[in-house]
Amino acid sequence: MLDQVDAVTKRCVAAPQKPVERILIYRIGSLGDTVVALPCFHKLAEVFPDAERYVLTNIPVSSKAAALELILGQSGLIDGVVDYPIQMRSIGDVWRLRSRLRAFGAKTLIYLVPRSGRLPVLRDLLFFRLCGFTRFIGMPLTKTLQVDQIEADTGLVEYECRRLARSIAEIGPTDLDDPKNWDLLLTEAEQEAGDRAITPFAGNPFVAINMGGKVIEKHWGQENWRQLLRELSGSFGGYGLLFLGAADEAAAVEEVSASWPSTVVNSCGKLAPRESAAALKRASLFVGHDSGPMHLAAAVGIVCVAPFGSLNKPRKWYPYGKQHRIVHRADGVTNVKVEQIVAMVREVLPERAVPRLNAKASLG
Repeated sequence: MLDQVDAVTKRCVAAPQKPVERILIYRIGSLGDTVVALPCFHKLAEVFPDAERYVLTNIPVSSKAAALELILGQSGLIDGVVDYPIQMRSIGDVWRLRSRLRAFGAKTLIYLVPRSGRLPVLRDLLFFRLCGFTRFIGMPLTKTLQVDQIEADTGLVEYECRRLARSIAEIGPTDLDDPKNWDLLLTEAEQEAGDRAITPFAGNPFVAINMGGKVIEKHWGQENWRQLLRELSGSFGGYGLLFLGAADEAAAVEEVSASWPSTVVNSCGKLAPRESAAALKRASLFVGHDSGPMHLAAAVGIVCVAPFGSLNKPRKWYPYGKQHRIVHRADGVTNVKVEQIVAMVREVLPERAVPRLNAKASLG
C-alpha cells in the first residue's frame, strides 16, 4: 500500500500541471460586428490553441442585437465572455472593472475594437496596463493602423474584416478568402434546428430575406419590400421565401409576403442566430439590409443582395467578397430603387417561375 502511495507521489512530482494561459479579446458589438471578426477568432484559436480565450464584450442594449456569446459560444472558438459595461458613469464603475480584470489573471490582451483616434487608444492602453496586462496585440498605435486603408484597385475603403485582420498581423496572416476562416462551427443540434425550419420547402429552392434590423436608418422601407416581391413574383415566384429577423418583424413579413405564389416561412423570432445560419446554408440567395443576418448569410457562403445607406462608407461593412451585389446610396437607403435590387437579383439568381398549374391552384 505504501509503495502505491509512493508511486503516485513520484508521478505528481515528476509531472506538475502547467498553469493554463488565459487571453482576453476585447471586442464589443452585436451580431454583425462579431461575424466580421470571425476570421480573427479563428486565427487566435490557431495561435493560442491551449489558452483559455475569453472575450471582453458588451451586452447590447437593443433587444434585436444578438450578444457575441450567442454567435461564438457554441463554436469552441472562445471559452466565455466577460461583461464590459458600456455606460460606465463614474470612477467607481471604472475601478470595479479594473479590479475584475486584475482578478481575471490574463496577461495578453487582443484589441479588436472599432477604429478610433489615438487618444482613446492611449487611454485604453493605460487602463489595461493598470489591469495587469503586459502583452498587447492589435493595439493601433501606429499611423497605418489608425486609419482605414484605401485599396488602389477600387479607390474604396478596405473591408472592416480586412482592417481587423491587418491589426493582428504580428501573429501571422489571416486568409480572408479561405472559407474555413468564416466557419461558425455549427453544432449538430443547431444544424438540425435549421433543417427543421426549412422543412416546409420540401427540398425546393428558396430565397432568404431580412427586412429589419436594430438601426432604423438601415431600413429600406416596407413599401419597397412589397414592391420588390411583386416585381420578383413572376420570374422568380417558384422560389420559396424564408424570412429571418426579430419577433416584432413577423407582422410586417406577413403583410408583405401575403401574395407570394410559393411557400413562405416566417421564422422571425423563432430561431437563434446560429440556427438561422444553419437554415441560411441551404438558401439560393439572401436579400436584405446591412444587418447581422446578412453577415451570417455571407459567412455560410450565400450570395447577398443588399441595399446600403448613409451610415457607413462604401464597402467598409459590405459582406466580404466580389460575389455579392450591393446598391449603396449615400443620400439614404430609402433612395435605393426597387428596380436596382431586381436587376441585382437577376444577375445572380436563375429564373424559376411558378408552374402554370400551381399558379392556378394558388389563385383558386
